[in-house]
Amino acid sequence: MQPLPLLAVVMPCYNSAAYMARGLDSVIDGARDRFGQRIEVIVVDDGSADATAEVARGFAQRHPGVVRLVQQDNGGHGAAVMTGIAAASALYVKVLDSDDRLDPAALQALLSTLDSFPTDGQADVVITDYIYDNVRQSSDRRIQYRHCLPARRTITWEQTARPRTGSYFLMHALTYKRSVLVESGLELPRHTFYVDNLYASVPLQHTRTLHYLPVPLYWYFIGREDQSVNEAVAVRRLDQQLRVNRLMIDELATDAVRSPALTRYLLHYLSIVTSVSLTFCVLAGTDTARAQGRELLAHLKAANPAGYRAYRRSPMNVILSARGPGSHRFIRTTYRVVRKRFGFN
Repeated sequence: MQPLPLLAVVMPCYNSAAYMARGLDSVIDGARDRFGQRIEVIVVDDGSADATAEVARGFAQRHPGVVRLVQQDNGGHGAAVMTGIAAASALYVKVLDSDDRLDPAALQALLSTLDSFPTDGQADVVITDYIYDNVRQSSDRRIQYRHCLPARRTITWEQTARPRTGSYFLMHALTYKRSVLVESGLELPRHTFYVDNLYASVPLQHTRTLHYLPVPLYWYFIGREDQSVNEAVAVRRLDQQLRVNRLMIDELATDAVRSPALTRYLLHYLSIVTSVSLTFCVLAGTDTARAQGRELLAHLKAANPAGYRAYRRSPMNVILSARGPGSHRFIRTTYRVVRKRFGFN
């Protein structure tokens, strides 16, 4: 009997024909040799109007039994991710956006690590480094977690260090055990951007063990004008950012999380996402957006008092909550510095 694949790479696609091959090639290259049949690549065509399906079919024909195409009516990024998870049979799941890529050598290291886990000692989540791959800058920036996680060991959350300010696990860093995703009851909203924040928090509540592999696996491409991290785009989609933030507040059931260290991290991450939401409320520069920011804070305080207390511990967040023009100028200046550092457009 053939063993289950070790890893499912889920690639949600919408009108991605022009660039998706780069990411697919990176996965195929990384799964060469002994892992060729231990990986599955699930391309989810989310109602594209271009040649996305044709590109995926070409890969499926060249790599039978490895690459699969699943087509659906357009439901947005979250719906495509959920479809990919449902179609997966592998032990672990990694989401790869269609404009990003994986480092082949790092993928080999991940597959070797997954293969080395004993049956009764498989980590609930594997954390890897990622790279900001900026088309506008000559240098790349690597995000790693050596300061808070011991490397190459399967540990519990109690063995992690307190997260630093600004340090958190994005979707790009996470490879979940598929059973964790299923048992968590994760449901990503349809036709909504920024659902990666839910993906990085809701299933994490159901993890007990983690394993940090310090390799630069995920290359996160930034610099396209239509990307959701583009400032103008983010301001236009402020309502979706706020919707996801509210869902995070409502989904974080700290009473049900058994690990104090994990609870501390989840509150830390919620605080960061709330800070991002309020920053864009300020950048939008309208009375409506500022009122939406106040409503978000009121909801946080009422629905998740622990989250509100965690948010208020940061001096920067106190400034974000202020209403005066001086605080808003400070927020805009700070945002510009962060944007320049990471190369967001």
